[in-house]
Amino acid sequence: MLIGEVARRSGVSARMLRHYESLGLVRPSGRTASGYREYAGEDIQRIFHVESLRAMGLSLREIGRALDDPGFAPSALVDDLIRRTRERIAVETELLTRLRRVHATDPAGWEDVLQVVTLLGALGSKSADARQRAALASVDEVPVEALVEAALGESDPNVAGALRWALARSGDGGPALLAEGLGAPVAAVRERAVRSLAEMPGGTATALLRDALASPDDLVRGHAALALGTRGEADAVPVLVDLVVAGTNDTDAADALSLLAGDDAAADRIAAELVDRLARDTTGASARGRLAQALAGVPGAGSSRALQGLLHDEDRAVALTAAYLLQLRDVG
Repeated sequence: MLIGEVARRSGVSARMLRHYESLGLVRPSGRTASGYREYAGEDIQRIFHVESLRAMGLSLREIGRALDDPGFAPSALVDDLIRRTRERIAVETELLTRLRRVHATDPAGWEDVLQVVTLLGALGSKSADARQRAALASVDEVPVEALVEAALGESDPNVAGALRWALARSGDGGPALLAEGLGAPVAAVRERAVRSLAEMPGGTATALLRDALASPDDLVRGHAALALGTRGEADAVPVLVDLVVAGTNDTDAADALSLLAGDDAAADRIAAELVDRLARDTTGASARGRLAQALAGVPGAGSSRALQGLLHDEDRAVALTAAYLLQLRDVG
């Protein structure tokens, strides 16, 4: 079979067949009397083998080794192909993500495109200063998805603060994206997600923070409760009391409880919660002291009665704390 016929049947151009021949990959078995290349059935089969291996991503040099080396083990090469393919997919996926983010900004001209590309690149810079500057400049220039991704991956506290600031001004799409980070397998990512969500304004963020009170992660629950306390959300009270008991951000938790005790009914409910925790046998001495101190910020008759009941507590430090707080109330 002559080269033209081989090209038509195989889909490989005559020029590529000649290139294969120059590399020694496929040599025609013979020549006609006129000197034209003549391919036998075995040659055609080898052409299809070459094309199949090219389709897998092998280089022509690797194909030559695979076909001609009797001791060649394909498993190692296939493993390498898998690794290279994954790397290529990762690069292409990153490019696709960046293109989508540029498209989402609806650029009016190439200057806008270049501005977005520059900011996206700066958000991924190795320089913390560059990332911080990009975050502060990104509010109206970069899609919220890029800001959320940067915030969830940022370890520098100054850059993280700038990103949270930008997210708080980025519109309505941020809270739901941040909430996805609350279930991340990495604890640091969950913390960044809840801290960013805590600074997001609006009812959507508040609702998501309320859902976060049921998180199995103590840190997520705690940050959510502190944020909700400043928003006047009574659902946060049990977790805030937990923080007081644990001694984790207990001062902030006590302040939040004081803010939530805005009327007599709310103050009495919070006092009852603190007293209930004080009465539990599992509560340690230091935790009982913090609970007694937390009553100081809760106004009303309910907390005063609770403090009166603590005057004869078996724990002398708790009794003295109660006496001191009642004295301050009498003076006031």
